[in-house]
Amino acid sequence: MKKILRFPLLMAVSVVIGLSATSCSDSNNNGTEEDTKEVELAPVVKQYVNNTVITTYKSLADESIVLYNALVALKKDKTDANVKAAADSWIKARNYWELSEAFLFGPADDFGIDPHIDTWPLAKDALIAELKNKDHLAKMAQENGDIWVGETFEEGLFGFHGIEYILFEEGQAKSASKITDDELIYVVAVAGDLRNQCFRLEASWAGINNVTAEKKAKLIAMDAAITYGSGDDSKNNDTNYSYGECMLNPGLTAFSNSNVDACETILDGCQTIADEVGAMKIGKPHTGDDINYIESPYSYNSKIDFIGNIESIRNAYLGGADSKNRGASVADYVKKVDPSLHAEVIAAIDNAVAKITAIPFPFAKNYTSTQAGEAMVACNELADVLTKAKLTIRK
Repeated sequence: MKKILRFPLLMAVSVVIGLSATSCSDSNNNGTEEDTKEVELAPVVKQYVNNTVITTYKSLADESIVLYNALVALKKDKTDANVKAAADSWIKARNYWELSEAFLFGPADDFGIDPHIDTWPLAKDALIAELKNKDHLAKMAQENGDIWVGETFEEGLFGFHGIEYILFEEGQAKSASKITDDELIYVVAVAGDLRNQCFRLEASWAGINNVTAEKKAKLIAMDAAITYGSGDDSKNNDTNYSYGECMLNPGLTAFSNSNVDACETILDGCQTIADEVGAMKIGKPHTGDDINYIESPYSYNSKIDFIGNIESIRNAYLGGADSKNRGASVADYVKKVDPSLHAEVIAAIDNAVAKITAIPFPFAKNYTSTQAGEAMVACNELADVLTKAKLTIRK
C-alpha cells in the first residue's frame, strides 16, 4: 500500500482504474463460471440427497423395525428358529447401516447417532453388570424401556454390538437355551433404541412429515432433535429445516453454502470412510495397534461390514443407493474434468472390495494375514484417490 501511495497521482489513478477494470472483468467471468457450475451440480446434489442418503436411511429405518419385531417375537417365544430370524434381521439392518457410512456427517455426527449405535469394542464387563441390575432391568422392561435406554446408557452398552453379543457366538446364531430372560429384556429395549435412532437419521434428512406415521409418532414421543442446529447451540437452533432441505438449498443455513461445497462434502464423506476402513477397522488390529478393535466380532460380520462401507462410497460417488437408483453424480463431473482420474476412482473402489473379499474368513481370526494387509493398503489408496477427486470439484 505504501508503495502505491508514493506513485505520482496520475500513475496512482491509472493503476487503480486498471486494477478495477481487470478486477471487474475477472469477477464477472468467475461469477459466470461459478453460476454455471452451481447449475450443473444442482442435479448431483438432488440425486445424492433423495436417492442415496434418504433411500439408504429409509431402508435402514424399515429394517430396524423388522429387527425390533423379531426380538419381541423371540422374547415371547424363545426358540432356535426365532433366534435365527432375529440374527438374520440383524445382518440385514447392519448392512444398511454400513451402506450409510460414506455420509456420517450431518445428523449422524451432530446428534451423536454414529457412536450411539455403533461403538466398539463392546463394553462387555459393564453390560454384564447391567444384566445383573434388577432396577435397570425393570425400567428396560417397561413400555418406554427403549427411550429409557437411549437416555441412560453410555456408548458401548447398546446399539448394534450389544444386540450382536446377545444373538451371536462364534459367527453363528446362538442356541435359544444360551439366551437368558434378562438378556431378552435388555436386547428388546436396545433394539427399540436402535430403531429410534434409525428413525432420527431418516427424518433428519427427509423431514419429519416425510416419514411414516409410526416413525413420526415415536420421534415426537422421544422429543428427538432432528432438524439442523437443533442439537447444537453453536448453530442456528431456531431453524426447522431438515438436513436434506439444507443441502438442496445452498445458503439456507450454514450446513451448505453452495452446490460446490455440497459435492466436496460428498467426497469428503467417501474419503473419510475409506481411510477409516483402511487405517482403523483393518489397520488397527492388523498392525497390532489394537487387536481388540475388531468390528462385529461375535457375528463374524467384519468383512461384510467393510465391503458395505466401500459400496457406500460407490453409491455416493455414482449417485444412487444401488444401480437401480443411479442418476446425476459427482462421478459425472469428475469424469468430465479428468476422465483418467474417474477411471482411477472406480478401479480403486473395485480393488478395495476385491482385497477385502480375499481376506480369509473370519477377519476376527485372520486380521494378521497378508491379505488383510493388502486390503488395508487398498483402502488407503482409495482414500488418496478420493482426495484427488475432491480437488476436481473446484476446476
